[in-house]
Amino acid sequence: MKRVIAIVDDDESARVGLVNLMSSLGYEAVPYSSAEEFMQSTERGRTACLITDVNMPGMTGLQLHQRLIKSGERIPTIFVTAYPDETVRKNAAQAGVDCYLTKPLRENELLECVRSALKRSA
Repeated sequence: MKRVIAIVDDDESARVGLVNLMSSLGYEAVPYSSAEEFMQSTERGRTACLITDVNMPGMTGLQLHQRLIKSGERIPTIFVTAYPDETVRKNAAQAGVDCYLTKPLRENELLECVRSALKRSA
């Protein structure tokens, strides 16, 4: 069973762009419009890497990451945000988030984070 990269972002254009980028590189990417939708997904067990927006309505990216850890799921996670915040970045690092990237994303930086996360989850 092929492992997937989950893309969680409430911004449809950002979500579609990330899915298209990951797909063009040969990865299977599955989009989710909210953290809650991802948590209800049956695909969670196949998720090798999670790319999530930090600021979303309802559950935030940090809350999603913390909930996964609490449930025993240690999915390598990459945060993306249009609103960088040093406190959030520090909290993310302390929580074990693999990368914290700011939008607009630099493709090479994102790919380096994804490759690193996939190696860690192998």
